[in-house]
Amino acid sequence: MLQKIFFISIVLFSFTQIFAKHSDAEFQKHAEELKIKLKNRGFTVVVEKPFVVIGDESAEVVKRRSLNTVKWAVDKLKQDFFTKDPENILNIWLFKDEISYRKHAKEFFGEEPDTPYGYYSSANKALVMNIATGGGTLVHEIVHPFVEANFPDCPAWFNEGLGSLFEQSGEEDGHIVGYTNWRLAGLQRAIRQKNVPEFQTLLSTSDRQFYTADRGTNYSQSRYLLFYLQQKGLLVKFYKDFYENRKTDPTGYKTLQKTLDEKNMTEFQKRWEEFVLNLVF
Repeated sequence: MLQKIFFISIVLFSFTQIFAKHSDAEFQKHAEELKIKLKNRGFTVVVEKPFVVIGDESAEVVKRRSLNTVKWAVDKLKQDFFTKDPENILNIWLFKDEISYRKHAKEFFGEEPDTPYGYYSSANKALVMNIATGGGTLVHEIVHPFVEANFPDCPAWFNEGLGSLFEQSGEEDGHIVGYTNWRLAGLQRAIRQKNVPEFQTLLSTSDRQFYTADRGTNYSQSRYLLFYLQQKGLLVKFYKDFYENRKTDPTGYKTLQKTLDEKNMTEFQKRWEEFVLNLVF
């Protein structure tokens, strides 16, 4: 019996090691190195796996953000979407205002941010936030390293659509849900002006096209397509099916049709546009 218990323990330990990319000791070492680097500079460092959170607000506020925003988002995203943590230990930098955000982005990473809110830098293994703008961008950016780890060839439309969906989010029945947000007005305006592309066109855009051509509409259309799926109870299923079919359907368009049970996507788009036009924020 003891031999059997020992064998089971070894198997469980090995199983845990496979899925736990970094040990508690590695996280603590990483955090201690940051504390030494930032000594006497007014930063608080908190381990919130799979991240390390660093902020220049009061220690109490940094810890609260770590628990109420970072941990909450990680737990809820993993509950419905993701099984793997990011490959590396990533730092989440929460800068207290725009001055601190821009100053430290330049000092620590040699970058001039092109957004006033925040961004994820895979190269620097960091999420860099102006937390004064609120926690929505933080949740948005937390999505990206999880997509990177779990769906490496994910097209930009879904990656940004999912991040954008949860930049205005809450919890219902124990699950994360996205709510209408500031992107709605621009999308409604584009729909009325008939400036919204067909879904096959949107989903077929390359990453470069997505980020450079009509960027605002691309983000909002992707967001509210996923919002529609969420409201119909189809978002988690779509994500899982899209991932399973990614090699034969790299854009997700065929999977979208199947998930919606739609043969005529032109007619669906008309109904979706009416759905969007009736939303309020």
